[in-house]
Amino acid sequence: MKATSRNVGGVEVIKLDGKITIGARDQQLGEIIPNARSQGKSKLLLDMSGVTTIDSSGIGELVGSYTTVTNRGGKLKLLHLPAKLNELLHVTQLITVFEVYENEQEAIKSF
Repeated sequence: MKATSRNVGGVEVIKLDGKITIGARDQQLGEIIPNARSQGKSKLLLDMSGVTTIDSSGIGELVGSYTTVTNRGGKLKLLHLPAKLNELLHVTQLITVFEVYENEQEAIKSF
């Protein structure tokens, strides 16, 4: 997985591309989120539009990242869920945990 970030109105928009799976050799969410937090960024919006595959460990990383950010007073929200990830979050009922948006401007205003 690769990640690129940009700041929009005080919100760090992190675009994820590729696979969020066990054994992926690129950056992991478990590294990306703490790095953003260590730079003082507390409003995080994960743009998931480039995610091609996610497995149970990827879901676990997503939940762990959400918990870490929330417990430290920050906010983590999701943008542009691929259909498969949206379905997984509904089946596991994790969709009730995350704030999910389809429009970046609306997501940024929600912080």
